[in-house]
Amino acid sequence: MPAFRQVGEKQLPNPVLCMAWSPKRDLIALANTSGELLLHRLANFHRVWSLPATEHTGKEITALAWRPDGKILAFALGDTKQVVLCDVEKAEILHLFTVENAVSCMTWMEVVEESSVLSSFYNSEDESKLFLPKLPALPKSYSTTSNIFSEEKSDEIMNLLGDVRLNILVVGGASGCVELYAYGMYRIATLDKVPGSCRSLSLSTDLKSLSVITEVRSVDNNPEICYVQLDTGLLSDCLPEVTRMARKFSHISTLLQYLRLSLTCMCEAWEEILMQMDLRLTKFVQEKNTNTQVQDEFLELLLWGQSSPELQALLMNQLTVKGLKKLGQSIESSYSSIQKLVISHLQSGSEALLYHLSEVRGMCLWKHKFEPLGLNAAAIEDAITAVGSFSLKANELLQVIDKSMKNFKAFFRWLYVAMLRMCEEHVPPELNKMTQKDISFVADFLSEHFSENEELFDRKGKYFNVERVGQYLKDEDDDLVSPPNTKGNQWLKFLQESSHLKESPLLFPSYPNKSLHFVKRMMEGVIEGCLQNPAEVIGKSVKQAIFMPLYTVPESSENTPRLFELPSQWNDKKANMHYVVFTMPEGSPSKLYMLRRATDPYRPVANSVVSVDLGNILSAGLQHNGGPADAQPDCVYSCLDARFYDDEMLTVVLCAPEGEEDRGRVLAQLPLGSAHSCQNEFNWDPALRLDQQSGSVPSQALVLENQWRILENMKAQFVAVNGIRKVACVLSANLRHVRMFEMDVEDEEDEEGGDSQKASADQDVLEASMNSQGDREDDGDGRGPDSGPESGAEAKEPMEDVETHLESQEELELV
Repeated sequence: MPAFRQVGEKQLPNPVLCMAWSPKRDLIALANTSGELLLHRLANFHRVWSLPATEHTGKEITALAWRPDGKILAFALGDTKQVVLCDVEKAEILHLFTVENAVSCMTWMEVVEESSVLSSFYNSEDESKLFLPKLPALPKSYSTTSNIFSEEKSDEIMNLLGDVRLNILVVGGASGCVELYAYGMYRIATLDKVPGSCRSLSLSTDLKSLSVITEVRSVDNNPEICYVQLDTGLLSDCLPEVTRMARKFSHISTLLQYLRLSLTCMCEAWEEILMQMDLRLTKFVQEKNTNTQVQDEFLELLLWGQSSPELQALLMNQLTVKGLKKLGQSIESSYSSIQKLVISHLQSGSEALLYHLSEVRGMCLWKHKFEPLGLNAAAIEDAITAVGSFSLKANELLQVIDKSMKNFKAFFRWLYVAMLRMCEEHVPPELNKMTQKDISFVADFLSEHFSENEELFDRKGKYFNVERVGQYLKDEDDDLVSPPNTKGNQWLKFLQESSHLKESPLLFPSYPNKSLHFVKRMMEGVIEGCLQNPAEVIGKSVKQAIFMPLYTVPESSENTPRLFELPSQWNDKKANMHYVVFTMPEGSPSKLYMLRRATDPYRPVANSVVSVDLGNILSAGLQHNGGPADAQPDCVYSCLDARFYDDEMLTVVLCAPEGEEDRGRVLAQLPLGSAHSCQNEFNWDPALRLDQQSGSVPSQALVLENQWRILENMKAQFVAVNGIRKVACVLSANLRHVRMFEMDVEDEEDEEGGDSQKASADQDVLEASMNSQGDREDDGDGRGPDSGPESGAEAKEPMEDVETHLESQEELELV
């Protein structure tokens, strides 16, 4: 009876570029050639959600990586050079950052080292919650149409941090640049001296070393696969300090994201209708025949109740009584919303930023612990000053809003009454009363806001700037058109007259002529500079400990995704070992090679290089289990793909040689223990590549019993596995046909199994059908070629059901 139980099969509309199992749930993420990210469930390969490609993020997914807790999925985009973090439960993009070079591979690991210092930090990490209020959620009413982030995201953003235990996202690029991001957000190290282009990464869970597979151009310009081990001892030696610093900087990065979204909501709360008054007054100036100033005409209307025909036409025909009421309501609603966002979001976020930066400044004072990591006290002080300036600018905006609301209320009340009188309509008694103080207030407003400005027309194409709030929300480098009038401010006068306080570092600069967006960008730049220094210092501390050229390969096929190509890596957490598995098709097609290195680069390892002979690995088993009658004992199998199932098992896809295709492709499990039990030791000659001395590599022959299965009617090529969940996904050579397996159970000959075999028998028909359809989508779920994520039977499944299913998986998670 064949091993492994098939639980799902699907013919996909688009070729798959990369696939990765969730570490905690029976979910697999797929990225296809159309730039779409898909999440499928193990059972029947049911699709949970899809995230289509967008112009803002990118359309060329090059790598996938799951956060160790399975709640966040990271994917890299080659065309936009971005790494995006996606919420698995809601299929929402939470965070993204730009990298210098396109990412070719990624891995996400969690530190497992324990210490008393770390344990105390884990227990006390949430002390900030005792001093800082919980940040309010962003309002539902503002959907960020110009931004990839949807509404009500603040809770998800703050949950980006995840568990307190340190986890690190490692990204590698085509130019040999490797970057490490603590908690997937804060760049903690930049390594730019890795030779060649990165193809695979593995950071040890004790942080002692980083294992890298690179592709280097040889002397004769052929691709040469090499193994590089980098010594990351500084991260390991200073693990408690690194964890504290990374956690704080990740908090800061999250708060910057929160402030960015809050400011986006404020910009959306500001309405374009508020520009109506400025544009109509400018048009009025350009069309009127008189030489009088607009300001004088309004003052004449205020004092004598008389207006020129041109002004009357402007008010009654263009602005209208109804339009004036709508404009007044829009201004009041917009200003109130912006005011609430400044008070509840910007100020709260700024206070939290100051708190965390102040704690980082305290770390800087502990030079013995944190100076080796590159913390710079002067840079932290500059960051604190920048946040203070941002808070001052937010307070300035509050004052402008408060003053503008009072001015507009009085102005519109008077103008509404004047327009009612022009059209000889009834004026309500409560609006008809206007004191001398009200008249003086409106007159001051007219003199300040209704004077023509030629310079403003040259800059903005309008003579007036009646509306003063919008200039603060413009993302421009230009100075404010109408900065606040500080004449008569006693505090500013006192500062200017005081020689000691004038240049005091204790006072935050206010930048009175700059917008809120400008000060925000300046603050982000200063904080970013503050965060970069540790990454540079830690990056320079990383040294290359081992460089091993393995073998040369012909130019890779353009149709084969690099992420599927061997070598494959694994980190054994218990034994503190790096494993690398690879094949050398040109020299030894029937052998599978394994390289072992200790995570401590300077600790020797016995049997560091061994090989497994696949020549007769299945011959006896095929005959015994009802295989082809003409099976020969000298059948030579080669390995197409190999992935580590766990510390003791390797999952492989095997292929019979040309002329014996009737034997089919085989999915098998290889035990690693017997492979490393070889008594002969390989002596590596550092002057030669491994393929040039492969004849002396110790070889171990294996014969499997029932840990294999023939993949009938499928030209299998690649496999993705998850040993924790005991599942596997096999992908065909055309990158469109997938099969899902539960690995530790045997296939049952029931109706479901019969149906599955029948579906497999019809696979040639399916593949021919898919080729004729091209990219037309048919998931087998009743969805047509043009069905989007909102249509079809699958879309009718409520999101609550998806979330409930995902949450129910928590009970099955393995810690």
